[in-house]
Amino acid sequence: MQRPVSAQSGVARGERSKRGSPRRPLRTLPLVELVMLVVMVAAPIALGGRPELITLITNIVILSLLAISFDLCWGFSGIMTFGQALFFGVPGYVIALIGRDLGLSQIWLTLPLAMLTGLLLALVVALFLLSGRRPSAIFVALGTLTGSYAAERLVSGWRYVGAGNGLSAVKLLQMGSYEFVEGIEFYTLACIVLLAVYLSARGLVHSQFGLVLAGIRQNDERLAFLGYRVQLFKVLVFSLAGMISGIAGALYSYHQGFIGPGNMGPGLSTQAVIYCLLGGSGTLIGAVIGTAVIEVLTYVLADIESIRQFWPVILGLVLLGIILFQPSGILGLAVSARERIGSYGLRRKGA
Repeated sequence: MQRPVSAQSGVARGERSKRGSPRRPLRTLPLVELVMLVVMVAAPIALGGRPELITLITNIVILSLLAISFDLCWGFSGIMTFGQALFFGVPGYVIALIGRDLGLSQIWLTLPLAMLTGLLLALVVALFLLSGRRPSAIFVALGTLTGSYAAERLVSGWRYVGAGNGLSAVKLLQMGSYEFVEGIEFYTLACIVLLAVYLSARGLVHSQFGLVLAGIRQNDERLAFLGYRVQLFKVLVFSLAGMISGIAGALYSYHQGFIGPGNMGPGLSTQAVIYCLLGGSGTLIGAVIGTAVIEVLTYVLADIESIRQFWPVILGLVLLGIILFQPSGILGLAVSARERIGSYGLRRKGA
């Protein structure tokens, strides 16, 4: 039944604010992002500067970068990669080697070099796996997994890079004559990098470029029919994700003072997948939350004597339950699917 004109006008007036603009639903995602920012700032103060806990939260910040890089591939573009650690570990080895052999560890040189290494390596892999005509998701997943596994086995038997023992005593990261040692200073640096990467990625996925990625994630054949060069967009976002993994690998290598074969293998690649799925893929902040939850649980459970031997099993069951019964992750409990999908482009006045 058609509503009377007056009723329709009343509804329309009710949907508008007093100033005449449309009433917008309350958005939860920015609040979650703000809370996480406050937690990052307050964490060192709340922890009382305890060195082992500062090390833990610094690792969380660095691994969050790896999780965000996976989220860009899978959560926003539908590219399933099981080899994201490859672009994390190789740059970590590169900066460790130039520190050992050339004595270079200046921040203005090594961090851009790590980003470039991750970018170029991901570009080569993407050209091989994604530039063909409609490569299947299984082909890409197994291809990246194979690359990660092959790289891990290669460095495990290569004595120049430390073989199975990896490279230890990595030269400290420097800014001029100042050296970043493990502690509050390194945590601050990692937070600055994470914030810059997060804001850049947020701007990317909410741009017109992000709109195309969302279309590719939903139906890449339809986008190709409309004239978009789908494979080119996939190669670009995969390469950018590799660049983010690269700077994460460099920070990890400097912070730990060590890089080994396991830092580029399927184990860490799978961790990145779990971080993202647990927190909520396709949100960016979900990847950060998932990383924090898993790393804190790992730290707490591994420290309890009675379950020390069983904590990986317990953690695995918890993760399996969440993924089975809450596919949208932890963030899906508070953020609607409509908000997670988001809006794109510039909002017109009065729209």
